[in-house]
Amino acid sequence: MKMRMISTRLNPLLDRREIYFEIVDESTPSRNRVRRELAAQLKVDLERVWIRKLETQTGTRRTIGRAHIYEEGSRALLVEPKYIINRNKAEIRSKEGEKE
Repeated sequence: MKMRMISTRLNPLLDRREIYFEIVDESTPSRNRVRRELAAQLKVDLERVWIRKLETQTGTRRTIGRAHIYEEGSRALLVEPKYIINRNKAEIRSKEGEKE
């Protein structure tokens, strides 16, 4: 998976960075995989990274995404909508269930 940052915007009011990125891969990557890749590239803890959107363009291997990187992981639980929290947590829970 090749990831390229398109833009980064600092949002001091919500204490986060808003990142737009592009991924070129064989198929649409999972949210969990993208979270881990972003956390590794930005050198932050995984619980600070929240994927807002992943959109693969039809007929291409290109995925455009948006993520929020919080200064504190607990802040995201106050700011992010419940469905975004559930989407990001569901990926982690499903991966843990496969290991058992």
